[in-house]
Amino acid sequence: MKNLSLFIILLMIPSCVSKKYTTIKQLPDGIQLATEEKYLLENNQKKLLYKKQMIFTRNGRIKSSQTVDSLDKVLQQTEKKLWFIVERYPDKEPYYCKTRWKPNQRERISCYTRKQYKQNESIYHYNSDGSITKIVDNFNPFYTQYFYYTNKELSKIIIKDKNDTLIDEVLVHCETKDEKGSCLKEIRISTKTNRTEEFLFVPKYN
Repeated sequence: MKNLSLFIILLMIPSCVSKKYTTIKQLPDGIQLATEEKYLLENNQKKLLYKKQMIFTRNGRIKSSQTVDSLDKVLQQTEKKLWFIVERYPDKEPYYCKTRWKPNQRERISCYTRKQYKQNESIYHYNSDGSITKIVDNFNPFYTQYFYYTNKELSKIIIKDKNDTLIDEVLVHCETKDEKGSCLKEIRISTKTNRTEEFLFVPKYN
């Protein structure tokens, strides 16, 4: 009971407001609902990896979401609270994730269980326009992702380990946009494995 009380106090400590999801993803304002589907393209076949349904707040943050697999089995559910995000899973304890603003356009996102055990933590680095420039993972496997843009569109992601060894390089290309500028179909190709993934994004605006 004592640990639970301390945990609640920790979560209630105010932190600066995190970056908007729509800003990070370079999406237009006014998105009310959205569905994201991720597919693996292999041997002329298309395999659904997950489907994520998102409900947005007025200011472009995710209010709640649900991710399912190809059999409609729930993989994850999230819910935005005042100072933290709850992540729920079917086979393990919920995670409580808190964002803390740091100097020089950075955010530290840490996730805990109710017993205050830290499960993961990442440092997000942003460009001046709010897009991601780098994500540093403070837990195993300690990878760092570097994001590169061409004409203000994400074009490449480079992944390295803590020894600065190249793990993967992923080329990103938006094939289809809607009239508001949202990317509706994105292709990602790994130069290391030749793995090809397709992302379909269907937004609904206010």
